[in-house]
Amino acid sequence: MTADASGAAEIRGALVRLRRATGLPVAFGGLVEPGRPRVRISELTGTATLALSALAVVSGNGLGGKAVALARPCAVTDYSMSRQISHEYDAAVAAEGLRSVLAVPVVVRRRVRGVLYGALRTAQPLGDRTLSAAAAAARDVEQALVVREEARALLAAARPGAGAPAGEAAAGAAWEQVREAHAALRALAPRIADPALRAELLSACGLLTAAAPEPVAAVRLAPREVDVLACVAAGATNAGAAARLGLSAETVKAYLRSAMRKLGAHTRGEAVTAARRAGVLP
Repeated sequence: MTADASGAAEIRGALVRLRRATGLPVAFGGLVEPGRPRVRISELTGTATLALSALAVVSGNGLGGKAVALARPCAVTDYSMSRQISHEYDAAVAAEGLRSVLAVPVVVRRRVRGVLYGALRTAQPLGDRTLSAAAAAARDVEQALVVREEARALLAAARPGAGAPAGEAAAGAAWEQVREAHAALRALAPRIADPALRAELLSACGLLTAAAPEPVAAVRLAPREVDVLACVAAGATNAGAAARLGLSAETVKAYLRSAMRKLGAHTRGEAVTAARRAGVLP
């Protein structure tokens, strides 16, 4: 899935959640086009026409453009009559019959990446509960985009060593990068609420273990046991692994002891070596 496609999917899911949480009959949105100061409306839910589809909203223009320019939520009670915004898009908004509209920017690393809109077909104030729910939906998109980008960067960093022979690469800095990427991806996965995205990330982890040595007898480790071993393999102490995984140090110790027992290891180093031999770690 491309970055644009994955971003659009996150926008689509957020719009569905926004309507469910607020009861707003219409929601739409899109991403900022690469290299251009405008948002392309690509996702629509609850609309009766295609008037808003593919609409390009320039930064500063209309309600959404104002939200982009200010990097903060904006709302109007009666779109066509509002003096708070410019009116380049009145025809499209009127064709869809929208009156009260809110626009919330999706901001990642201080840069607006998209906009979520919610709307009513009547002119009435949109309360704090509705605005808060819209802001929460935007935060969901922001978190998902950050996690995807971090995962992509980690995989890109790992790629130079991934194709080298196992014995040669294991001795080099490139293979250590693979191991660090694997540990970081495992640590990111539990923070993701979306099951599909979490599964995608864990699947990427699996790609990083594809070049492991010849597997030995099957070893069944719990996901958290693998997470802890991945941190240990990357050089983390128990306290460091706990901080990275959001666990207590005692819990990390318990997972590590359990993994060592299953792997027949007596030390942390032996456990990591055995896990690599079993194809659990890169």
